[in-house]
Amino acid sequence: MTTDLAAFARGLPKAELHVHLEGTLEPELKFQLAARNGIALPEKTVAEVKQTYKFHDLTSFLQVYYPAMRVLQQAQDFHDLAFDYLTRAHADGVRHAEMFFDPQAHTGRGVAFDTVITGYHSAVVRARRELGISAELILCFLRDHSAEYAMATLMEALPYRDRIIGVGLDSDERGNPPRKFADVFARARGEGFLLTMHCDIDQPDSIEHIRQALEEIEVDRIDHGTNIVEDDRLVELAKSKGIGLTCCPVSNSFVTEQMKSAELSALLDRGLTVTVNSDDPAYFGAYAADNYVALARHAGLGIEQLVTLAENSFRAAWLSKARLDGFLAEIHDYVAARP
Repeated sequence: MTTDLAAFARGLPKAELHVHLEGTLEPELKFQLAARNGIALPEKTVAEVKQTYKFHDLTSFLQVYYPAMRVLQQAQDFHDLAFDYLTRAHADGVRHAEMFFDPQAHTGRGVAFDTVITGYHSAVVRARRELGISAELILCFLRDHSAEYAMATLMEALPYRDRIIGVGLDSDERGNPPRKFADVFARARGEGFLLTMHCDIDQPDSIEHIRQALEEIEVDRIDHGTNIVEDDRLVELAKSKGIGLTCCPVSNSFVTEQMKSAELSALLDRGLTVTVNSDDPAYFGAYAADNYVALARHAGLGIEQLVTLAENSFRAAWLSKARLDGFLAEIHDYVAARP
């Protein structure tokens, strides 16, 4: 890839639809929050923290991911985490972000739901005012816990309905299919939330999980979802429904043999609304623009395909038509101004 194409990808207006706020916890901030909250960490340097990032699949990643969250205790901690991410995203050309958060990972260790949502929401408001980037919050249920716990978390979220645009499903997929949470998602739909679900790459029963998400839960979007390429019927179903796939090339390369560049390129060629996102960038070392660059390099994509990915990111986002049209116009102007 030429330097010019990399610079083009970084400046290209885009939306990020698949990023876990807890996955943006950089080691430097982790140390700051630990000091603020009087928490002793076993690691003493940034290098030592990064040495713990040894994972080869989803399960080994989660074993590193969840323990790190204990430094998040106060509303200010959650604010700082989200605002730091939004600042980095803004520098990457992200104009709009729809961000996952995992309340059960915090309420389960004694942090109040209100503390979490207050901190995150205040960062959203500040980023809109100071950076001009818009953002929304998506509450994710932990699928390796019970459906009853998820329903209780949904009930806890209802007083904050104006601060949460949708609900999702993440964490360990083994033995935790979408239909396990059918009643929870039906209630969430009834309460006015939009729906998405993780169907991570190369998991047991990947295709069946995608089918359940599309046909039984009837989600508005699918997170990851790249294995859909293995089933032509589901590809056509997703295409006919206009379902966006929030794909994460660099994180793919950590939990499977490669980033699925060929599969993503094939889905893009078939007209699916493929989008490119960072997932857990503090752990995988790649924010939004880095993922565009990595996919372009591995799949041999040019400017035309990068523009399509950026347009897809806004089309798959949960935006009004007026805001969608405005963002698409920004892309058009950016491309037109290119030397």
